[in-house]
Amino acid sequence: MLNQLTISNYALIDTLEIKFPAGLTLITGETGAGKSILLGALGLIVGQRADTGVLQDLTKKCSVEAVFNLSGMGMESFFSQNDLDFDNSTVIRREINPEGKSRAFINDTPVTLPVLKSLGEKLLDIHSQHQTLTLNDSDFQLSVLDAYAGNIPDLKVYLTDYKALRATEARLGALSEQENASKRDQDYLQFQLNELEEAKLDAFKQEDCETELEMLNHSEEIKRQLGKASDGLSGGDINVLSSLAEIKGFLSQLAKYNPSISDLANRVSSSLIELKDIGKELEAIEGSIVFDPDRVGQLEAMLDTIYKLQLKHQVKTTKELIVLRDQFAERLLGISTLEAEIQKTEKEKQVLHASLMKKADLLSLKRKKAAPGIEKELLGLLSQVGMPDAILHAKCVAMPEGILDSKGRDRVNFLFSANKGGEPKELSKIASGGELSRLMLSIKSLVARRTALPTLIFDEIDTGVSGDVADKVGNIMEAMAEGMQVVTITHLPQIACKGNSHLFVYKEIKNGKTYTRIRTLGKEERIQEIAKMLSTGQPTAAALKNAKELLSF
Repeated sequence: MLNQLTISNYALIDTLEIKFPAGLTLITGETGAGKSILLGALGLIVGQRADTGVLQDLTKKCSVEAVFNLSGMGMESFFSQNDLDFDNSTVIRREINPEGKSRAFINDTPVTLPVLKSLGEKLLDIHSQHQTLTLNDSDFQLSVLDAYAGNIPDLKVYLTDYKALRATEARLGALSEQENASKRDQDYLQFQLNELEEAKLDAFKQEDCETELEMLNHSEEIKRQLGKASDGLSGGDINVLSSLAEIKGFLSQLAKYNPSISDLANRVSSSLIELKDIGKELEAIEGSIVFDPDRVGQLEAMLDTIYKLQLKHQVKTTKELIVLRDQFAERLLGISTLEAEIQKTEKEKQVLHASLMKKADLLSLKRKKAAPGIEKELLGLLSQVGMPDAILHAKCVAMPEGILDSKGRDRVNFLFSANKGGEPKELSKIASGGELSRLMLSIKSLVARRTALPTLIFDEIDTGVSGDVADKVGNIMEAMAEGMQVVTITHLPQIACKGNSHLFVYKEIKNGKTYTRIRTLGKEERIQEIAKMLSTGQPTAAALKNAKELLSF
C-alpha cells in the first residue's frame, strides 16, 4: 500500500508531501491545477522514463519519493533475488538531475530501471485516460482473461520456456547459416586437402631428395673426379701411398739415432693407414654411383609437385604445407561437426516446442473454462453501473496448428453490445467513451480481486458518465477499496463524495510563479468542495444541502 508521496522540483511542484490512507481516496481540483502531475510523478516511481522537461528549476535535481507498506505481501524473495534490503516500510526514490540523467533507489540502494519497473508493477496499477483505449487491444483482453483464469504463474513458466525456444531457434538459424557458408567452401577445401594428402608430405624429405637429385644429375662428373682422386692416392707407378711408404722406410732406418724421428715415423705410418681407408671409401663411393634416369625422373616429379604446392600456397617448406593440410582437414571436420550440432539443436527445438504446446494447450483449456465466468461476472458489474442489458462475449480463438507466441496459442476478442437486442461486436466498432470507461472499471474491479495488487489509481475513469450512473461507478470503487487501496481523480460529485479521504489540488501564485499544492479536506471543506462541484458558481444552500446528503454527514 502507498503510504506517502514526496515530490520536489517536478513540473509545477516545488515541494509537496502527501499521505495516503487505506481504502478509497478521492482527488479533485480545478482543470489544470496539477492532478495529472501527481500521476506523472508516480509514473517515475514505477519505472516510466523521464527527461529534464519535468524539472521546474533547471539548476536543481528533481526528486520523487514514495513510501510503501509491504507487510504480508510476500515480497521478500524479490528483494533477495535483486540483492536488496527488505523492509516492510520500503522507500522508492527517483532522481533526475539537470543533465537529464536519472537514478533510482530502493531502500537507498541504487537499482536499474528494469528492476524498479518490475517492483512497481507489483505495487501500483496506474490507470490513465489513455489506457481505456487498450480495451480494444487483443493482448490486453487476453491478459484480463488470464488474470481471471489464474494463469499468471503458468504464463511466467511458459514465457521462460518460450524465450528458450526462441533462443534455440535463433541458434539453429545461425548454425544453418554457418553451415551454408561452410558447404559453399566444402568442395574447395576437400580439393585442397586431397591435393596435399596425395603429396604424401609426412614421408617426404625435401632436402634429401634435392641432394640425391643433385648427385644423380652430376654423377658422371663425380665418378670422373673420384677416379682421379683414387688414382692419385693409390694408382699408377707414382702415387701418394707408395711415396708415403718410401718415406716411412727412410724414417724407420733413422729412428735408432733419434727418438723424435721415431715419433715422426709412427705418425707417417698412421697417415698411411688413414689414406688407405680413404682410398677404399673413394672406390666404394665411385662404385655406388650409378646414373638412373628413372630415379631422376621420379625425384624431379616429386619435387615439381612440392614446388608447385609451395608456390600456390605461398610457403617455403614442407612443414608449412603439412600445417596447411591439417588446417584444411580441421575445417572439413568442423563442417561435419556442425551438421551434428545442427541435428542436436533441431532435436532440442522439437522437444521445447512439444513441451510448449502442452503448456499452451493447458492455458487454452483454462481460458476457455474461465470465459463463461468472466462474461457472467462482468455483466453483473456492468449492470451495477447502469448497463443492465449489456451483452459481452469473451471469444477465445486458437491460432493455426503449431503456431505459438509469447502468450500461448490463443487470440481473445471481447464482443460487446451495451443495448438489449444489439449484436455483439468488437469494442472498437461499437462502444462509446462512457461505455468503455464503465467496462474498464468493471474489468479492473474483477481482476483486482485476483491479482492481490495493493494499490490501484484511476485518472478520470468516470469519463462519459454522470448522474445515477456516476453514483453506481462510485459504489464499485468503494467496494474495490474494501480489499485494496484505491485512489481516484474525478470531476464528478457523485464519485467525490465516496470514500474516506479527499485530497484537493489547487494552484498558488507565489513571487510571480505558479505552484501546484494539495491538501487533505476536513469535513466542512469537503462539503464546500462537493457543493462547488454541484454548482456553477458560489455554492447555493441547495447545493450545500445536497453535498451533505451525498456525504451522509
